[in-house]
Amino acid sequence: MSDKGRPRSFDRADALMRAMQVFWEKGYEGASLTALTAAMGINAPSLYAAFGCKEALYLEAMELYSKTFGTEIWTALDTAPTAREAVSRFLLATAEAYSQPDTPHGCLIALGGLHQTAIPKAVCQALTGHRTENVDKLRRRLEAAIAKGELPDRVDAGAVATFYATVQHGMSILARDGGSYEALKNVADGAMAAWNVLTQDGKP
Repeated sequence: MSDKGRPRSFDRADALMRAMQVFWEKGYEGASLTALTAAMGINAPSLYAAFGCKEALYLEAMELYSKTFGTEIWTALDTAPTAREAVSRFLLATAEAYSQPDTPHGCLIALGGLHQTAIPKAVCQALTGHRTENVDKLRRRLEAAIAKGELPDRVDAGAVATFYATVQHGMSILARDGGSYEALKNVADGAMAAWNVLTQDGKP
């Protein structure tokens, strides 16, 4: 008798969350179907029926991650009264988010799919798109500060945004390598020491 039309015998949302944890810890390449199905509590046919394929599962898990974890990082960026305070809070919130004891350390999006030849094009494009959007969020915050006269017109908002986004990516790698909150905070503090040079002289 065909199973077509029967309700799934598992919680799809919970299974997706569990898959996200595996991808977060292991990356796209390192997350085998065996590891995914074991974590999700389903078999391979059920995974394919519910999510389509590993690529589609990863894309859905990545969107879940972006909406669920680390949101406080961007809240800190948006709510601070000045651009300098915004970037400082952004980096400190990153240090805290990336070093939580009950989740994989680092960022799924920063660490995911770095070997582009080994992952599907759609996954690579989605990850690159998210990372680019993160730079754009920083750039827009800096551009708003320039428009208000808080920062000089000569400041290259794109270059400064790229610098701090790159610092954040490095913090993700440090966290994944076992770096503590204190170590990550030291990186954040060091990066903020460059603020005046980056925003007053208009050059690194």
